Amino acid sequence: MRRTTLLLAVTLTLLGPAPALAAFNVCNKTSLATRVAIGRFDGTSWTSEGWWTIKPKACTSILTGPLQGRFYYLYASDGAAGAWEGKTHFCVAPDSRFKAAGRGTCAGRGFDRRGFFEVDTGKKADWTQNLSN
Repeated sequence: MRRTTLLLAVTLTLLGPAPALAAFNVCNKTSLATRVAIGRFDGTSWTSEGWWTIKPKACTSILTGPLQGRFYYLYASDGAAGAWEGKTHFCVAPDSRFKAAGRGTCAGRGFDRRGFFEVDTGKKADWTQNLSN
């Protein structure tokens, strides 16, 4: 038993800690399921994408891998009285999964227009945004 424990300790020491997985996470701190869309600039163009449904008191990774930008934009709704919105407009599909290139002429392309709030990640590779009442 002792030899196995020592071998495991040496192996873990040589390997080091497991790398953290970077992502843009959203945690729903409310008691209702929430639908979330994200908007972002990739250095060349704007894109909005959604919908992720996040169960009450749960978290979801909506982007995986190290974050490339500093500013991201979110819109979320619980389908009842709650919406998290802002002044930066992006296109969204009313009820279905979507990915929309650009931020303009939403109606002409079959999308609705919503105001997203800005999230400043400080250029961190990993970010968690909480949604609460």
